[in-house]
Amino acid sequence: MSQELPQEEELQEDSFMSHLVELRTRLLRAVAVIGVIFVVLFFFPGAAKIYDLLAQPMLRALPEGTRMIATGVITPFMVPVKVTLMAAFVLALPVVLWQAWAFVAPGLYRHEKRLALPLILSSTFLFLAGMAFCYFVVFRTVFHFITTFAPQSITPAPDIEAYLSFVMTMFLAFGVTFEVPVAVVLLVKMGIVDVKKLSSARGYVVVAAFIIAAVVTPPDVVSQFMLAVPLCLLFELGLICARLVTKNSPADPESENAIAERNPGQPTTRQ
Repeated sequence: MSQELPQEEELQEDSFMSHLVELRTRLLRAVAVIGVIFVVLFFFPGAAKIYDLLAQPMLRALPEGTRMIATGVITPFMVPVKVTLMAAFVLALPVVLWQAWAFVAPGLYRHEKRLALPLILSSTFLFLAGMAFCYFVVFRTVFHFITTFAPQSITPAPDIEAYLSFVMTMFLAFGVTFEVPVAVVLLVKMGIVDVKKLSSARGYVVVAAFIIAAVVTPPDVVSQFMLAVPLCLLFELGLICARLVTKNSPADPESENAIAERNPGQPTTRQ
């Protein structure tokens, strides 16, 4: 008995170390892809041109002839580099998500592994859609509102570092917000909650959407409203997709057993 316990401990340690090695491998692959894309973008089309493209919504809202400023010594170099790195991460997002999924896949059920490709494609598309909505719609509206509201005695000349911080926060907020349909489908598909419960919690979701918008967006009504409303609409879209997935998915004994394990008090029915 005393010899078996050390063997079990050694097996657990070996299993833990193997997971760490695999995690390191997945992370290195994701970082390598981001690095390669970053190098390509840095030289073509160039970090400066990528930043100029990012700054267009702000420049259009500023008075004619007004330009953005850089107060730091190395800011004109570091900010375009950060923007290029952000663009490289966005382009490498499918690979990053695939590496994350490949790491957790061995611990999932068979019916959960089938979600890999649809999850990666939909997550990437929705995140990019959220960033595009923020860039083409939200920035144009918010920047125009801010410059119009500013007193005539003030000439807006934003610092490029502060502008980058604002843009990255907004991109992240809208990118994550547009992932709501994926989150809803996953919750329903994995048996954590059903569509009826989510539908009954619609009022709480609306309140939570405006609270989240008030926290992550600037203190102006326009940007808060433009984040909260899509969040509510995307929640409804997630409910529709969850109903379709639940209705069209065939009965899977392994899936039913998994749901029964997560919700022992609820009986499972085969359709």
